[in-house]
Amino acid sequence: MQRYLISRVIQSIFLLGGVLVVVFFMIRLTGDPASLMVSRNASEEMREAFREKMGFNRPLYVQFSDYLYGVLQGDFGNSLHFKQPAREIILERLPATFQLATIALLGAVIIAVPIGIIGGSNPGSFVDSLGRALGLLGQTIPNFWLALILILVFAVNLRWFPTFGRDSYLSVVLPAIALGLGSMGQLVRLTRSAVLEIRNDDYIRTAKSKGISQLKIGLRHIARNTSLVLISVIGVIYSYLLGGSIYIEIIFSWPGLGSLLEQAIKSRDFPLVMGITITFSFFVIFINLLTDIAYAFIDPRIRYGG
Repeated sequence: MQRYLISRVIQSIFLLGGVLVVVFFMIRLTGDPASLMVSRNASEEMREAFREKMGFNRPLYVQFSDYLYGVLQGDFGNSLHFKQPAREIILERLPATFQLATIALLGAVIIAVPIGIIGGSNPGSFVDSLGRALGLLGQTIPNFWLALILILVFAVNLRWFPTFGRDSYLSVVLPAIALGLGSMGQLVRLTRSAVLEIRNDDYIRTAKSKGISQLKIGLRHIARNTSLVLISVIGVIYSYLLGGSIYIEIIFSWPGLGSLLEQAIKSRDFPLVMGITITFSFFVIFINLLTDIAYAFIDPRIRYGG
């Protein structure tokens, strides 16, 4: 187990290091950073002064070493638009993004997993048909289109929910539905497929021959073994929800990192853009690492094989 954990941690560190390299050099490949960050009407003297202030006139390896040293300390530099440390702005917006992604994931799991288990245990039933329909809708409907429909129906016409902001607990309902429907459909299909495969195994037949009720079989055997499949994908889904929340946050004016990223790109605030990108990448890598560890604890074959 220890060897498995060490290997996963090392892989995560190298992956995060690769992200830092890509993020740093990405802006350099697009041209002169000073020309991208300052106004197009700025004179050459103003651009040169900006290069001196930001350190762009130093050797590239020196810039990268300073940048890496700052990131390791949690320092992403100062935002050009907000005129304050980018770290403070990111930390202020981060809880809103996590709140939206977490509620979307919990809603998807709570609805999808029971439907998938019941539908897979009873193929052709009403619940199974409902699950397949939900899976099809979740996989085919774009979340940004769904967000607009939800706003039109439930916010504009029915006036049940607010159209934007994060002022009350009702504000998260529509963006969470729009963000989580695709994951809900994916979880329904995965759960149903796992149950259909498990229900024909020998130990399930043995349990049925002993007269054990269908409910106990479902809870003790089917649900437990299905959890192995779900754990392996829930971390990936959560990472997707964090990144996919960008469009939803923009549509609903949700004050998270997604809407902040749009604002930073529009204002050409590249220190803030780089800080947000690194923050997203860090949490995605960290969540995937936790998923691998949790999966190894549940299934010993993984940690001994690792």
